[in-house]
Amino acid sequence: MIELDNIKKIYFIGIGGIGMSALARYFKFKKVEVAGYDKTKTALTQLLENTGINIHYSEDVDAIPKDVDVVVYTPAIPNEHKELVYYQQHQYHVVKRSDILQCITESSFNICIAGTHGKTTVTTMIAHVLRHSGFGCNAFIGGIASNYNTNFWSSENNVVVVEADEYDRSFLKLVPDVAVITAMDADHLDIYGTAQELEKTFIQFSKKLKQNGCLITKHGLKRDTELNADTKFTYSFQNNLASVYAGNIRVVNGSYVFDVIGNQFNINNITLHLGGLHNIENAIAAITVATYLKIDDSKIKDAIEDFKGVKRRFEYIVRNEENVLIDDYAHHPEELKALINGVRSIYKNEKLTIVFQPHLYSRTNDLAAGFAESLDLADEVILLPIYPARELPIAGVESEMILSKMNLKNKQVLSKNDFINWVKNNKPKMLVMAGAGDIDVMVNDVKEILA
Repeated sequence: MIELDNIKKIYFIGIGGIGMSALARYFKFKKVEVAGYDKTKTALTQLLENTGINIHYSEDVDAIPKDVDVVVYTPAIPNEHKELVYYQQHQYHVVKRSDILQCITESSFNICIAGTHGKTTVTTMIAHVLRHSGFGCNAFIGGIASNYNTNFWSSENNVVVVEADEYDRSFLKLVPDVAVITAMDADHLDIYGTAQELEKTFIQFSKKLKQNGCLITKHGLKRDTELNADTKFTYSFQNNLASVYAGNIRVVNGSYVFDVIGNQFNINNITLHLGGLHNIENAIAAITVATYLKIDDSKIKDAIEDFKGVKRRFEYIVRNEENVLIDDYAHHPEELKALINGVRSIYKNEKLTIVFQPHLYSRTNDLAAGFAESLDLADEVILLPIYPARELPIAGVESEMILSKMNLKNKQVLSKNDFINWVKNNKPKMLVMAGAGDIDVMVNDVKEILA
């Protein structure tokens, strides 16, 4: 087992990943010497470098530190990565990101948020409510909180709020006091093989709860009866069969105002300045956790009203009378459906154009029909080529696979350059950019054209 207090120097392979960067910030906060590698310089790696972390961007054994106590890598790193192989062959202490999270959370009160989608926003909301209310927590988030421009913060209160990642079964190394499960839809089938195996792993996660722990799940999850805990709540957007749900929802000056109705509590007139009806449901999950922790209702309301969201989660880039540009991380059919319906709930009469970059060949192959069904909800769709991430191409799997399954007439596949030219020529009034790849790199260029 890793003794955290004995770590003086640590090296991260894949430091630019959102989960890895949060850990890098944690160790930097602990006065540990931190360095790392990533293949691409990004805004996130620049933020890390600004804190004094040394990062290089080419696989180079000569550039890596040789006196580190621990080497941390992400499962997205290929097994043959030169730096990883060097450390492994020279008997360094090499561990996965999940192993470090396991060590950090061994002796803390842990609030762990899992789910195939929605978990980043719910995690950030919970951590924000705890911080804003003065309750305090240490937060490890899978996105950049807009309120604080970071994905990690610390507190003297020995409470950890952590995003529990199902990829590579990493979340099974966590032991929650409070667990939230937002969704169990088919995803990561390159790891799990079947949707049933994925569901089985979420059931295993629920059984990691400590004795007397609390489980909070979205109402209506498959195999819900197999998700057991000493204390259990369900939450829903508006289904009154859930333990907690929303009522009296209205749009006021572009924001949502609603009541939260629970079996044991009611909080009225909550204001959420975040687009997307699905974010009301995310807020209900966060509010359920906060009330379980006995945080005062007025502090919960103030925190939710102050919440500015998560970067790339229904993030307004341009919002004026001429144009609206929204950037979102959606990369699963259910996320796309929630995103499009969320835009429709606010901008009912505008023509909606969505630009989507599929993420992973395997996910596209597995879920092409679902992507097509969700994208058909828009008025116009532009697909970019698939972002491969960690994968090699699969024969016959291209963005055209989704396009061919769509019923919508106004659709096309464009290269990145052709898309930028399309924006220049068309200047759409309502444009949504979605995907988990590198589509966000183009957001500023689009913003400049529209603004």
